[in-house]
Amino acid sequence: QVQLVESGGGLVQAGGSLQLSCSASGNIFSANTMGWFRQAPGNKRDLVASDFAGETTKYADAVRGRFTISRDSQRPTTVYLQMNSLKPEDTGVYVCNYISGTRAYWGQGTQVTVSS
Repeated sequence: QVQLVESGGGLVQAGGSLQLSCSASGNIFSANTMGWFRQAPGNKRDLVASDFAGETTKYADAVRGRFTISRDSQRPTTVYLQMNSLKPEDTGVYVCNYISGTRAYWGQGTQVTVSS
């Protein structure tokens, strides 16, 4: 089992910034992908950004250049999502994800609300 603990999120005005963090614990494998998904009301969960073992990152087109995902160099099971130049359409529940092999785990999510 893998447990994911998320923090960050909140209410911010358009143009502002927020940082999310997600720490994984439990039965961790070094070859893993950790990332963030966003779920807006009535919509499916979409990938925002992901990091494979601190080597490769992937971003949704809508956030590329504004959001940055990174791993804690001292604690590689912790990932951060720095969100800059936030827009109202970035609003949603941000959920942390951990994948290793065939195992996938989800956090409980943290609300991000961007007001116009």
